[in-house]
Amino acid sequence: MSVHPGRFAGKAVVVTGAAQGIGLAVAGRLAAESADLILVDRSELVHEAAAALQAHTVTADLETYAGAEGAVAAALERHGRVDVLVNNVGGAISFKPFTEFSAPEIEAEVTRSLLTTLWSCRAVLPVMSEQGHGVIVNVSSAATRGIHRIPYSAAKGGINALTASLAFEYAGAGIRVVATAPGGTEAPPRRISRGTPPRRTAREKDWFQAHIDQTLASSLLKRYGTLDEQAAAICFLASDEASYITGTVLPVAGGDLG
Repeated sequence: MSVHPGRFAGKAVVVTGAAQGIGLAVAGRLAAESADLILVDRSELVHEAAAALQAHTVTADLETYAGAEGAVAAALERHGRVDVLVNNVGGAISFKPFTEFSAPEIEAEVTRSLLTTLWSCRAVLPVMSEQGHGVIVNVSSAATRGIHRIPYSAAKGGINALTASLAFEYAGAGIRVVATAPGGTEAPPRRISRGTPPRRTAREKDWFQAHIDQTLASSLLKRYGTLDEQAAAICFLASDEASYITGTVLPVAGGDLG
């Protein structure tokens, strides 16, 4: 991991979904770059991550506005401000053709991968507006063009629209809003499941494999990315080096533009 020591010195940075995966990789890079970190997750595993990074934690369910509001309030209590918010919570739950999704399953996908970011933006923007500065980095997905996870794709398309519109609306308040769109990313086995049902039948296994095949085929580099490659892009957009970038969704998917 190539880091930039001191790049986030003196900045209060909130990372959601920080207990594992991309969120944990982002937290690790930010810690190495001197950020004052607040890690948010609904899993108690976030405390374990924070101990290794000398960060502070908030356990909150960001699928509710109350959870997002509480996380921002905790960051304010600790640091008196929020300079950067990284909205990382999300992730596809099921992988199958669209007509196989039930109505509750569709609602669960949209809640997990759109409303968590929507609520967190709503909670932090009054704080950043009052400060007169701030950066929001949303984590979208290259799966806005993909198969067998259409509700997730729709939710991430909403993240892209949210990013563009908030950037337009809040530029005058000194706030940048940007996003990355990760492609397939290699990661250790999840310690906490997203709730994905086990694939028991040959048909369910074929559906899952088809989405993997499509992800690789859509990447010009024909490989999955790494957690560090995702974290590097997120931290760049969050930093002052990206001070003239707002309203942009940066694909980090080996050439797949999503």
